[in-house]
Amino acid sequence: EVLLVESGGGSVQAGESLRLACVASNKFNVSSYCMAWFRQAPGKEREGVAGSESDGGTTYGDSVKGRFSVSRDIAKNTMYLQMNSLKPEDTAMYYCAARLCWPRVSPMDPSRYAYWGQGTQVTVSS
Repeated sequence: EVLLVESGGGSVQAGESLRLACVASNKFNVSSYCMAWFRQAPGKEREGVAGSESDGGTTYGDSVKGRFSVSRDIAKNTMYLQMNSLKPEDTAMYYCAARLCWPRVSPMDPSRYAYWGQGTQVTVSS
């Protein structure tokens, strides 16, 4: 069973930073999967935030480019999302997800991901 657990969410003021972590279970090697961060605000569709391919490639949603950064620590079997210059519109539940890297698909398409964490809430106030 693949288990992904997010942490690091919280309530911050606009302009502040947060770092989210997604820890994978021991049976799941993050280096072998393509992973991503998604978010979903109430009443809105799930949105791709950042993708992390197994070859090191990254993809970012337009609304977070230049502010968010995705990374992995293979030794800790963990993926991170560093979020800087947070805005109120970044408020959402944030999820990490994983998929096999073949066939190649859009990294920002949530329907392509088979494994999901339970989410961590990020709230940004103005």
